[in-house]
Amino acid sequence: MTSRLACRELAGGRGRTVVFRSIDFDVQAGRVLALLGPNGAGKTTLLLTLAGLLPWTDGSIAVDGTPLRCGRPHQANEAGVVLVPDNRCLFTSLTVERNLQVAARRHGLVPKDMLDIFPALEKRWKVKGGALSGGEQQMLVMARALIQQPKVLLVDEMSMGLAPLAVEQLFEAVRRIAADHDTAVVLVEQHVNLALDVADDAIVLNRGTIVVRDTSDALLGDPRIELAYFGDALPARHLKESGGS
Repeated sequence: MTSRLACRELAGGRGRTVVFRSIDFDVQAGRVLALLGPNGAGKTTLLLTLAGLLPWTDGSIAVDGTPLRCGRPHQANEAGVVLVPDNRCLFTSLTVERNLQVAARRHGLVPKDMLDIFPALEKRWKVKGGALSGGEQQMLVMARALIQQPKVLLVDEMSMGLAPLAVEQLFEAVRRIAADHDTAVVLVEQHVNLALDVADDAIVLNRGTIVVRDTSDALLGDPRIELAYFGDALPARHLKESGGS
């Protein structure tokens, strides 16, 4: 089966600084991959590279078996890759409806379709983005990504600074986006257990390399997570490979 998203021996960084190397993973349609690791591990840089916003220096990225061109964000987007950044980049002077209209694609989903997954936005439909709460803004950002009908959705730290109820609703939305829209999701998240609860599979980066890879169920409460976050290096005997990711 062809993977929806496939990375092979990927290396990249920022400028001349190599941030990650030898990144190798697959995500199937309808599945969520949690991308975990301590601060500075290279998670956000990897997402920006997958989205074409940063060039890679080695390896390859493919969507549905078609290789992406290095450092070409428009081509990545046309191939179905959509990034949800950690800064909630909204048009704050436009209403919820207009924010979605701007992102909608011809002959695709329409703004009202987003209310199936984000019903809380209906009562805020004519409210400007800048007047929304943090949780509502993040829902709008996610809805604006979904209306583009992504094959691959990259989500960076969506729970940052949000109330627990909003976080719960957003994680439920991630699960539904994957299942209902046949989307491959790569989720970077600071709350490890929340990420593992919603994800099917997980990889942990430390110092730019994958040190743990397994199903999320297997990693819940597993001491390898703590070792991966806080150990200088993870001994080979602690690694447990799984074909899920």
